[in-house]
Order: sequence, then C-alpha cells, then structure tokens
Amino acid sequence: MTRKLLTITVPVFNETEVIQAFYDRVKKVVGSLEFMNHEIIFIDDGSTDDSYEKLRDISSKDSNIRLLRFSRNFGHQIAITAGIDAAKGDAVVIIDADLQDPPEVIHKFLEKWDQGFDVVYGIREKREGENKVKLLTASLFYRLLKTLVQIDIPVDTGDFRLMSRRVVDYLKIVRERDRFVRGLVSWVGFNQTGVYYARDKRYAGETKYPFRKMIRFA
Repeated sequence: MTRKLLTITVPVFNETEVIQAFYDRVKKVVGSLEFMNHEIIFIDDGSTDDSYEKLRDISSKDSNIRLLRFSRNFGHQIAITAGIDAAKGDAVVIIDADLQDPPEVIHKFLEKWDQGFDVVYGIREKREGENKVKLLTASLFYRLLKTLVQIDIPVDTGDFRLMSRRVVDYLKIVRERDRFVRGLVSWVGFNQTGVYYARDKRYAGETKYPFRKMIRFA
C-alpha cells in the first residue's frame, strides 16, 4: 500500500525567535503519523533577520524540508500561494510559524479528511494574547464580508486549514493577483467543514499584521 503524502506549507517573515520551537512541535506531529509521509515547505517572504539562515541549517539535517526564498517581501498571501503551488502532497496544510495556531490541531484536520472532507479549516473558539480592538474589528469585518459576498466564507477562521489534492489543483488554476486565499478556497467548493480550537498567543516576536496592515488587507 502506497503511503500518502502530507505537505505542510509555512510562510515565514522575520520569525527567527520561533522557528526552532515551531519545527520541533511540527516534527512531533508528523512523527506520530504512522501511515503518511510528509514534507514541510518553508517560504521565506523576504525576511531581514536570520530566519532563512536558521531554516537552511534545519533543512540541512532534515531531507523532508524544502525551502523557498523570495527576493523581497511580497506578502503573506503570495507566500501561501507559492507554498500551494510547490506542494506535492495528497493533503496540504497551511500554518503560520508563530505558533498561534497549534500544530497539534493537524491531527483533527486529518481525521476529517479521512472522513471525506476536501477542506478542513480551523475555527477560532478562543484567541489568546490579542487586544479587544483587534478582536472586535476582525469579528466585524468577517461578518460584514459574509453579508456582501455570495459564497460562504466561514467567520472566525484564518488561513490555517487542510486542503485535499483536488482543491489544491483547482487553486493552482485560479491566478487572482490580489490574493485572499481563504476566500478562494471557499469559492472553489467541494466538501468543507471546520474544527474548533483555541488560538494561542504569539510564541515570540511581534505580530506581522499591525492595525494599519490589517486595514490595508481588508
């Protein structure tokens, strides 16, 4: 029986303080998967610290890691897109490196995937370490967006999710230039469901989405 492949795609921008801890936790998760192979794709989005050097050092000791490096900072959604384009897996997970989204939730994603779902997204039941203004504006934005669009974009979700191979293949055809990946994933359809989880506070470093950047993204 051919073992299936799980791809974990990780956009990285100036995350030198958290990379090793993130890698250690992800490896524990994939190490417990008895019937799946794995690859981890780190996409360095033009980091100006030594994130890439740390990633290169880790990858030199782990043949399951692949590195992509941008010539400058192109942004989170473009980094995610690059990871999706490069992914070889039967299932593809998107997760940020800051450890706000616990890698252990990937087990729940895979359970739903085994049940036949093509997309399994994380629903933020709790959000630690985020101020009230950010929580309120994010909640209002996604609920307003839901009333404006004709597709069902789940509220209280981010890009943290699993997608099946056929969803990934369709996303690779869609070449929108102003990317909103979670919206595109909803748009392509197929069987989608969510799992609830508690989002942790950032492990280290500073947020890469300050208020001004959030407004521009919105």
